[in-house]
Amino acid sequence: KLEEIFRQATESTIITNAHRVNNGEMPQLEPPTGAPGDFFFVEAQGPEDAVDKLTRMVRDRIPRRFGLDPRHDIQVLCPMNRGPLGAKTLNTTLQEALNPHTQSPSVERFGESFRVGDKVMQTENDYEKDVFNGDLGFIEAIDTDEEEVTIRFDSRRIAYALGELDRISLAYAITIHKSQGSEYPAVVMPISTQHYPMLQRRLLYTGITRGQRLVVLLGERRALGIAVRGHKSLHRWTKLRERLAPNGNS
Repeated sequence: KLEEIFRQATESTIITNAHRVNNGEMPQLEPPTGAPGDFFFVEAQGPEDAVDKLTRMVRDRIPRRFGLDPRHDIQVLCPMNRGPLGAKTLNTTLQEALNPHTQSPSVERFGESFRVGDKVMQTENDYEKDVFNGDLGFIEAIDTDEEEVTIRFDSRRIAYALGELDRISLAYAITIHKSQGSEYPAVVMPISTQHYPMLQRRLLYTGITRGQRLVVLLGERRALGIAVRGHKSLHRWTKLRERLAPNGNS
């Protein structure tokens, strides 16, 4: 169990604030004097204000100040998938802001519109294609005649038939749950009382620790306080004991 903050970690407000949250303390929202300025809180009044500020932050402010690419380097992490500040709605908003519709081919499948240049995520394991749940990629080509979409995952280019796009979703914004095990140069995390069922310390800690160079929390201080205080134990009912027992008997 890692409890000590080592010297190089103390130079990062991201790390120190992650430890504060993990200990049930509010993160330090104003960067201390001499700190690198890698952790920020931006207050927003209501979902409409939050969506507007988040969009401008991802599209303009962070790239201009930190020199990061809005599609490749910045990841929006949401406590929930649905709602005005959920991943699903924000994906539509950010797609229009970062990759607006042009004359290039696009396809609509399974309730989502896909365009060349879109940031996408594989949502289930596909052993034949050697891509797995949570892998991020970018759409490189859409061939409407061949009914095929080409997605680049790192250095590999994978072809998808249009009927296989139910395994793909837009990934400008994803849930914190989907981000576990990954890291990104910059993380922007909306946090609102609308996320109340998911405002838990463990989830907030996970989101903060996904950011390598920059973390921005955006929303309501009250919601942040609820998340820091939220320490509900999560029980997973796997029936593993029953499955391992001979003849299904425990």
